[in-house]
Amino acid sequence: MSAWLLRLAGVLLMATALGVALSRAPDRPVETLVARWAPPPSDFVDVKGMVVHVRDEGPRQDPLPVVLVHGTGASLHTWEGWVQVLKTQRRVITFDLPAFGMTGPFAGQYPSGDYRGDTYARFVLDLMDTLKVQRFVIGGNSLGGEVAWRTAVAAPERVERLVLVDAAGPAFTPQSVPIGFVIARLPVVNRLSEHLLPRSLIRSSLTNVYGDPSRVTSALVDRYFELTLREGNRRALGQRLATWVPGEGQEKIATLRLPTLILWGGQDRLIPPEVAQVFKRDIAGSELVMFDDLGHVPHEEQPQRTVQPVLAFLAQPAPAAP
Repeated sequence: MSAWLLRLAGVLLMATALGVALSRAPDRPVETLVARWAPPPSDFVDVKGMVVHVRDEGPRQDPLPVVLVHGTGASLHTWEGWVQVLKTQRRVITFDLPAFGMTGPFAGQYPSGDYRGDTYARFVLDLMDTLKVQRFVIGGNSLGGEVAWRTAVAAPERVERLVLVDAAGPAFTPQSVPIGFVIARLPVVNRLSEHLLPRSLIRSSLTNVYGDPSRVTSALVDRYFELTLREGNRRALGQRLATWVPGEGQEKIATLRLPTLILWGGQDRLIPPEVAQVFKRDIAGSELVMFDDLGHVPHEEQPQRTVQPVLAFLAQPAPAAP
């Protein structure tokens, strides 16, 4: 019996060693990712000493560019479907937030490790200053939605209207959390994850936030996997999630006084649809469109369908400038 247990232990050890070897995924220098994930029209701009990955598309004479902000773990690529439609009519600016995509962790004049929502809002305004954009429309998904409304709170004179897509802000209880986020918040384990990253973990996290998991393609997994490996991103994600407090500052939402469109996936298990109703209640005059069959990233899951309410919203008469 003891010999059998020893053999079993040996097999398990070999399997574990093999699993670790296959999951080994060290950080990758940003230069090795540029060719695949930042071809034209991608550009890199200096914002207070930090190099930021940006795409600025559509008619440059547009006086009110549309600025779109991605969510946790994502990148500007999540908006590509919307951009293809919007840029035929509007100037559209997308970018990788610090800690994500090709931009990587905060650097330059920004304090290291400070990934609070208000810090991100300040960064957005700094980026707009760099691009010489004074007034704009801003939209965002998840974390990006929180950044969007915080930007509007911080500089109401600069934000003409707001689009919230499954946005963070009010306190909520998730029905299900992607495994990647869970690991990133676990002490010790999250440090191990800076060196190991099974592709299956990325796929599992994506299927968790899609209403229809069959839409999670190998190409989509490739993109999220490789951009997660950008040097510094995994550690920064852990710092972001460790300091995030759901509902922090949510009382500011009711101070917003601008046209607001709220889009939500009815199958969102991370930030449930009840949160959409809170935004609708707190932002006077806001519109809510629910996509009953979509998940946490409806703009990515079905871009052609979900951009239609945005086109209608943007076509509405502009409010008087404050």
